[in-house]
Amino acid sequence: MGWFRAPLPAFHDPAPYSVSVGGPEGRWTGAGLVLAADTVLTCAHVVNDALGRHPFEVRTPGPGELHVAIRMPYGRFERCPARVAHWIPPRAKEGGPVHPSADEWLGDLAVLRVDAPPGSAPAPPHRSALRAGQEVRAWHASGHDATFADLKVKTDDGPIAYLDGEATGMAVGPGYSGGPLWCLHEKAVVGLVAAHFMPPRDATNGRPVPPDPQHLIRRSWGIPWQRVEAELRTAGVPDLTGPASAGPDDAAFGLLAETIGDALPTGSELGDVARRLATECGVGHGGDVTPPTVEEFAAFLLQHPRALPVLTGLLRKNHPEAAERILAAGQLSRVPRLLSPREHHQLHARLRDLDPGVLARFAEAVRAALPLAAAFPGGETLDALIDHLESLPGDGRSEDGEPRVPALLRVLEYVGALCAQEHRARLRIWSDGVAKRLGIPRSALAERRSDGLEWARALRSRSRVRVLVQVRAAEPGRHRLRIWCDEGTGPRQVSTDTSMSYTPQEAARELIQVLETLTPATEDAERPLVEVLVDDKSLNLPVDEWEAQAPGQIVPGVLGVEYPLVVHCPDLLRRHERFQPDWRRRWRLLDTGATLVVSGASLDPKTLYAELMDRLDAVRVSVDVPAEHRDRIVQICLAMGIPVVVWDRARDQDSHAVERLAGAATRELPDKVRSYRANTVLHPREYPGRPVLAWADADRTVPRLHLTEPQESA
Repeated sequence: MGWFRAPLPAFHDPAPYSVSVGGPEGRWTGAGLVLAADTVLTCAHVVNDALGRHPFEVRTPGPGELHVAIRMPYGRFERCPARVAHWIPPRAKEGGPVHPSADEWLGDLAVLRVDAPPGSAPAPPHRSALRAGQEVRAWHASGHDATFADLKVKTDDGPIAYLDGEATGMAVGPGYSGGPLWCLHEKAVVGLVAAHFMPPRDATNGRPVPPDPQHLIRRSWGIPWQRVEAELRTAGVPDLTGPASAGPDDAAFGLLAETIGDALPTGSELGDVARRLATECGVGHGGDVTPPTVEEFAAFLLQHPRALPVLTGLLRKNHPEAAERILAAGQLSRVPRLLSPREHHQLHARLRDLDPGVLARFAEAVRAALPLAAAFPGGETLDALIDHLESLPGDGRSEDGEPRVPALLRVLEYVGALCAQEHRARLRIWSDGVAKRLGIPRSALAERRSDGLEWARALRSRSRVRVLVQVRAAEPGRHRLRIWCDEGTGPRQVSTDTSMSYTPQEAARELIQVLETLTPATEDAERPLVEVLVDDKSLNLPVDEWEAQAPGQIVPGVLGVEYPLVVHCPDLLRRHERFQPDWRRRWRLLDTGATLVVSGASLDPKTLYAELMDRLDAVRVSVDVPAEHRDRIVQICLAMGIPVVVWDRARDQDSHAVERLAGAATRELPDKVRSYRANTVLHPREYPGRPVLAWADADRTVPRLHLTEPQESA
């Protein structure tokens, strides 16, 4: 044990390491493991259950609030809000989605960021590899002491481990998932509970069958800790599976040791700064008498990922040159992060206070602030984006020798430009503090601040008011709706009862009532855009022809005649996430990119795939092929990230609508299609087409959708 010491876990009482995880309504769906003061690990299916989703749902949850209950002294529980920070969904052993009747699967991990009061969470426990023969203990999500279940590890040679329970005492069942497996002998966590093999049930009535000696009883399975570490590492989850290993072989070690020795030449100075560093990083230390050696000091900076930012803050005032040298040395190592623990905690606190509509546009701000950065993985959470941004270097627009503005600070200036004045000021105060610690000139940060404000102004000037409506089939001839409005600050849901179903006429009336409530931003503003969110089987649904004629009304209301109406299929766009960077790149070229025309019955999917990959500047595809080929071609275009696709659902080939719209500028297509639809009513013979316009705007946020009915978890 060196001079810097990890806080000791409370070996005598392992139960507090297990926390309760549930949804906002207070129902605990599973347990979790404390990983850090503000971090909890659980199973992804526990989160899905808490949010009312199918247990094997793979899509990353939105910012919907979860709750975690942390065990406190004297039997109290501290209930804290939480959200998903990193997501590793359940997957079948052979890859792909998990079948609803499956007994075993892989993945199934979720890291939660918890808004816990300081000092409420226990110090993280030791973690160790799971091995056959270990005696382990698990706890139910309710947190009651009497719910502990004792088990014995039977296998350790695969991605899952089988566990058998004792014949007496509690049996693992629903509510144990996600909790730690505590090894009684090693006094360490060796894995997580994942599932239990429940007694068989009668196939006809679902009731338990009479007990039989041949039945499998009290067998569970869990995720070994070595597998947990591998999954988190593969998913790029930082700083959660233990300290980084670095030392004298690290390229930064020698420079750090030399700089520390020069800046803190006496034992008293070295010891004073080292103790303050240990306190800020939440670790113990070797006491007030003997300081660490400079080698121990340098090694700690390369083991604790947020120690180096703390040290630069401690040195910035009295030893600014040493702070600069330490920052420069830190760039030679992959271990140090951008923010100190205090800065990291404050940032998340400020982000939690932001309007959900602003948070939903965080990724949009990232793309605007960092247009040349490498593509971000699709489906990431806010926390994962921030973790990635911390690792990116600063921009290149700085004077010679001056520190560059880090990518994270630049993005936050763009996010702040979307906020109300109060929240923008709080973000700026935070950014000013980080910039000062890093030695970034105020003028450099002010320039990025100006960039963010200019982007937000341009965004508001071109942000057309829109109404988004998810349309799902109900009983024959009827549909269910979910409706959002977006006046430029992100979607806000306006429909409340999603169980009701509507005829096309009733649905049109409902939508027009919502559209009538919208106030245009200016007198010359464009008509609101209606964006219909559908699955891949409903792309040809004639929503544009739905008419809101009602008794006593003077003016009919045909949706596609009165309003520009487009379709959007998020499911297709997300199905192959490798094409999402292409989609965003194509959208940026909307005004200058190429238009492809797909015609002829001989064009097969592989040929189309090759042509789209050859023309990465194509932003628009006009599809004019026989009906038996059309839907497949449209779906390929949308799945490969073509943001604008036009076709005619009424014609096999030689479509008048497709030909007539070919000369329109891409950005003007929604209004040109609306005009064409008006002419189909006015001059049906001259305008026989039924044009469909698929429109996937990469700059506008789409709500996270349940494209199938959510199912309750067992």
